[in-house]
Amino acid sequence: MKAMILAAGVGSRLDPLTRAIPKPMVPIVNRPVIEHIVHDLKKHGFMEIRINLHYLGDVIQEYLGDGSKFGVQISYSQEDKLWGDAGSVKRSQDFFGGETFMVVGGDDISDIDLSEVVAFHKSKNATSTITLTPVDDPSQFGIVITEEDGRISRFLEKPKGEDVFSNTANTGVYLFESEVFDLIPADTFYGFGNDVFPQLLAAGKPLYGFLSDAYWKDVGNLQVYRQTNFEALAGKVALDFPMPEVRPGVWIGEGTQIDSSAEIGTPVAIGKNVTIGAGAKIGENTIVGDGSVIEANCTLRETILWEGAHVRTGTQMERCVVGKNASVSSNVAIFDANIMDPTRRMTAKH
Repeated sequence: MKAMILAAGVGSRLDPLTRAIPKPMVPIVNRPVIEHIVHDLKKHGFMEIRINLHYLGDVIQEYLGDGSKFGVQISYSQEDKLWGDAGSVKRSQDFFGGETFMVVGGDDISDIDLSEVVAFHKSKNATSTITLTPVDDPSQFGIVITEEDGRISRFLEKPKGEDVFSNTANTGVYLFESEVFDLIPADTFYGFGNDVFPQLLAAGKPLYGFLSDAYWKDVGNLQVYRQTNFEALAGKVALDFPMPEVRPGVWIGEGTQIDSSAEIGTPVAIGKNVTIGAGAKIGENTIVGDGSVIEANCTLRETILWEGAHVRTGTQMERCVVGKNASVSSNVAIFDANIMDPTRRMTAKH
């Protein structure tokens, strides 16, 4: 089967993390969100994947290539401007060739059983199936009411205040039949939530909701980004890590050198070719990117280092994110910071 990953957005709510990379490329336990998605699609039999690109799209294309290193076929739809999720899918109509197809968001982490979604969709002879999940704050999502058999009887995109009638939310994981393209005009900004789903309901088309209690997070802001990493370490979402688990709650990649006097807590994930100096303390919920250096007597807790980060002697960090190749100066204490610029070093206490 074929699938499309929507990856064109700017990701402004993740600023400053997304100043140098697009949101689908932010790492969750040392692997970009979009790579986790590709692995999941492959696991469920989606071997041909289209990805739409706009903001820093070359970063995604350079990393994923033609998909061969992941065992899938990947092609791209380069967009000169944003077309909305439905508008972007319409631009790839020829790719799907009249088959049933899946659409997923490029910044979501989940372990939803996509094979179950497909089986449900086919059993209902649905035109469209929306994967649903309960959420605490439905104001950021489309919400629905379903009948006993799963057919959607009411849908509202991003309700406000008194308009909230449900906490059952749209995850952005969709399965469609090709007839949905009849509802999407060409070369027009168009959305599934604001435009297509209301049209399906008005026309009485079989629009169904598949309710899942699996893990699902839209990695849409800094708080959720950190939370998703930590929940992955805690095993709350079924993800494959790019390094082996050497003891319960500790993952360490090949080529990594850890001084015998360093202390490694749990859960902790350390990438490959990392150097950790004498007396360093790597506390719980810390993720260290490939090729990073943590010098002597540093203390890290609830901190995420991206690839090539460098934390210098005696520095204490808690609840921080350090970007790719960024450097943190010696003997500082930093809390709740995001350090993204590899040309600038932190020199003051926070």
